[in-house]
Amino acid sequence: MTRLLSIASLGVLVASTLTIANSLPKGDVDYCSVYNRASIPGCQPVPEGFLSSRGDALSTPETDPRVLEDAFSALSVLQNVYFEPVNGTWPTSIDWTGAVVETVIAGMLTTLTQSLDSTERGRNWKEKENLISSIFAQVTHSFFGQNAVAILDQAYDDVLWVVLGWLEAIKFVRLHSSLHYPGTEQTCLNVPGRLSDALSTISFHGYNWYCTFAERARAFWDFATRGWDTSLCHGGMVWNPRLLPYKNAVTNELWISASISMYEYFPNDEFDDAWTASQGFPTNDPLYLAAAIVGYKWLKDVNMTNSQGLYVDGYHVDMSKPNNVECDQRDEMVYTYNQGVILTGQRGLFTVTGSPSYLEDGHTLIQNVIRATGWGLGENGPIDNVNERPRGKLPPWRGIGRGGILEEQCDADGTCSQDSQTFKGIFFHHLTAFCAPISPVDIPGDANVNQTEFSKVQSAHDNACRGYLHWVKHNMDAALATRDKAGRFGMWWGASVFDALDASRQTDGINHTTPNATDYRNKGTPMDVIWGLNMTWHPGSKTPTGLCKNLLLRPDPKLRIGVSPELSVDSQIVLGRQNSHGDPNDRGQGRTVETQAGGLALIRAYWELSQS
Repeated sequence: MTRLLSIASLGVLVASTLTIANSLPKGDVDYCSVYNRASIPGCQPVPEGFLSSRGDALSTPETDPRVLEDAFSALSVLQNVYFEPVNGTWPTSIDWTGAVVETVIAGMLTTLTQSLDSTERGRNWKEKENLISSIFAQVTHSFFGQNAVAILDQAYDDVLWVVLGWLEAIKFVRLHSSLHYPGTEQTCLNVPGRLSDALSTISFHGYNWYCTFAERARAFWDFATRGWDTSLCHGGMVWNPRLLPYKNAVTNELWISASISMYEYFPNDEFDDAWTASQGFPTNDPLYLAAAIVGYKWLKDVNMTNSQGLYVDGYHVDMSKPNNVECDQRDEMVYTYNQGVILTGQRGLFTVTGSPSYLEDGHTLIQNVIRATGWGLGENGPIDNVNERPRGKLPPWRGIGRGGILEEQCDADGTCSQDSQTFKGIFFHHLTAFCAPISPVDIPGDANVNQTEFSKVQSAHDNACRGYLHWVKHNMDAALATRDKAGRFGMWWGASVFDALDASRQTDGINHTTPNATDYRNKGTPMDVIWGLNMTWHPGSKTPTGLCKNLLLRPDPKLRIGVSPELSVDSQIVLGRQNSHGDPNDRGQGRTVETQAGGLALIRAYWELSQS
């Protein structure tokens, strides 16, 4: 994994981490940090492993270079079918899902720049660079197609998806430059005055966009701080300022992951002390780190997980109680993305603090998810034999899937909104980030890293992530089988395994009447005393197209033959619903840009985990 922080800054980082950690309320005793100066008195020794010994010992699937080919095919279809090259948008997406699509593509660029030298040995570097730069140009173009002003008028989770998206693009720029143009890294635009110097030292052209991406990430993070609220529930992010206060898992997970990622990339940003104190954060810089640590402690303390260890959706405050400020009305709805976004935050918090407790929390969550899909890690297989189920019935629902396959509650009956169609891809994108190998680094003496303990954590983490490979492959194989003739992924990956059964809400085996479980991501928020009597929220809402599109002067279709008034995805490739009658993935929204991005994120996850 490419290091995001300079060696010189690590000693200062560790010292500031210890100061912030000691200024916060103490929870359970944590594991000792692998950075000795950041360890808290009374901490426990570093754990020997994050997975059972039996699971660690099981064999892992062999690396298959065709997996990268499948991932690139998914990327190719995603762009050829859904990307509009004039405006730089995925016009059939909604604003926040478009930000996620950009994030997934930027992640795939990271995979390509790390993998092509080993998988395409017969190709010269010019060909590889041209391919990577062409896709990066589309990501860059999407910056201008992004409906940025409108997103700032939406919920705070929408705002934070944008932050993570452009940080992912910055991550690629840094990595690509360090791998292929070492020693030439420059912040933003820097053109040497002499031609000979420019030819030998100019940085990768992606650095021309570094400040552009960074400023949007900063601006959107700054805007999102308005959602941090200490007047209710003793902290936490509010989801939507236009509804009654609701502090949900995803907005708080995004806040944690975005904040620690901002610190990893921009550790020297400074903030006004008076404003910092007014938000309830320690006044000693760095604020990003404090925001992530305080946010993570709040999320753990508020009790946002159910009996299976899965994150439920969030909390309202019971307004019927006079002067009540507590989060005491918990919504029990479970979505897959609520299990994924926090993984990036946990990995970042480990990188910065050296505390294995964050890694243990992440591995525990991943294993809870795997178990709740009906997969046994010890046996490396589904706990239910899908071949022995009664004819016409699905395997038992296990909490967040069945038959070992991750599933939304709307998958089997084909009622998922575009929002929900994005969720599983989000989970696997963040699983990939979490399971990136912990690389050994040459730490200077003043950082005082315990190399023995560091190596122990590194081994435990890598072994645990390898233990997930069979499960990820099981999901990947199922998802690949849902592709239609045009290579588009379906939403319900289990359809390919469960005989394409056309299930309904009455036959999908899920209790859709669970008390206090509101499926608002598919059906919208109800108008009631809990969610609000004056306004509702509906999934898939689109905002008016940004000014960029309206200002483009197009060829006049009255003068030219073969020019349509509006360039759209449908005018580029007309696909329709190509599969045979009875394909469950043709129901509802059908195959979309969101389901395609989900397939790409899943295949990339398997490829990356198989490389460690």
